[in-house]
Amino acid sequence: MKPTLIRPGGLPPGAQHAVVTPLMPSVVYAADSPDALDAQYGGVVEGYTYAREGHPNADVLARRIDAMEGATGGLVVGSGMAAVTAVLLGLLESGDHVLGGDQLYGRSLRMLKEDLPRLGIATSQADPTDIDAMRAALRPETTLILIEVVSNPTLRVADMNGLIELAREKNILLAVDNTFTTPRAIRPLEMGADILIHSVTKLMAGHSDVTLGYVAAKDEALRRKLYDFAVTTGLTASPFDCWLAERGLMSFDLRFDRAEATAQRLADHLAGQAGVKRVLYPTRVDHPDHARAQGLLQGHGCNMVSFELDRGRDAANAFVKGADGVAFAPTLGDVGTTLSHPASSSHRSLTPALRASLGLTEGFFRVSVGLEDPAALLAVFDKGLEAARQA
Repeated sequence: MKPTLIRPGGLPPGAQHAVVTPLMPSVVYAADSPDALDAQYGGVVEGYTYAREGHPNADVLARRIDAMEGATGGLVVGSGMAAVTAVLLGLLESGDHVLGGDQLYGRSLRMLKEDLPRLGIATSQADPTDIDAMRAALRPETTLILIEVVSNPTLRVADMNGLIELAREKNILLAVDNTFTTPRAIRPLEMGADILIHSVTKLMAGHSDVTLGYVAAKDEALRRKLYDFAVTTGLTASPFDCWLAERGLMSFDLRFDRAEATAQRLADHLAGQAGVKRVLYPTRVDHPDHARAQGLLQGHGCNMVSFELDRGRDAANAFVKGADGVAFAPTLGDVGTTLSHPASSSHRSLTPALRASLGLTEGFFRVSVGLEDPAALLAVFDKGLEAARQA
């Protein structure tokens, strides 16, 4: 038999094209000549060379999220924390100061409190719902402010308008994590934020089978810094995960609206139950930021509900066991409802005193509402609450 080359190259030509984006896992891409490769790196022509520097599935996904967020040139990376890392380590230098919201995702807080200081970057935290507190926490060397539109896990709503004005006044970058709220509720770049962050893992992909992040910046120089840092440090997104996330985006609006409607119903139901100390949901009139949420989120409450049992860890354990069928898992945005206990998961690295100052008691839970039948979901929560009362 005549020997053949291992990779003769190319797909067979055809008059049609695929309706679904093909999965393209290739690590490397061949060029026609050194001149052609020079032209590509010089920006004369477009193309791919090595997957760490970019690949088709990541670009397809990034352009779809760009369109949703009103962004240009967003970058898909390997996780939500990879996106946060690209911003904090890709843009800040030793001697800078970053001001973070005091209620961020636990690993974001850890990066601010432990990782950045050892690299010579000073950090502090303040309440993003209180613009005077944020202003007072600024320093002459403050370079960047990092907030979440709706905080994890207490669902406080940041004073976005005030923070945008403050950042402009002081010539400071404002980076906004839009994971909880998504572009369905708010588009921070269009409001005036400088940098946008997503954990695509969550609502955007929506099926708990993808780990991805997304980061976009208005300024081209900032976008280049983010890209170069991500490529150098290998924050590469998997083609397969990008392909799955693009599929998830096809049903995003439908999933968001269904989960949001059920979340509102669950929040109202929990508020009337014995043994529940408080319920947090942005559209409820008893939410501390209700008025701001109504205007900022255009009437949306999103799919997250937080509540606190009036007893401690024993009641929490009993509730989780009693709410059989709801996954106890430190994630959000799945098609199924998930239950998170910050004191034992996302915020376990914080001291008990700091958790207490944030209101994260042993009885505090965060719920990511999924697509179940609402009546069936309420019945499961009732069983959990009854078990907690009997603990």
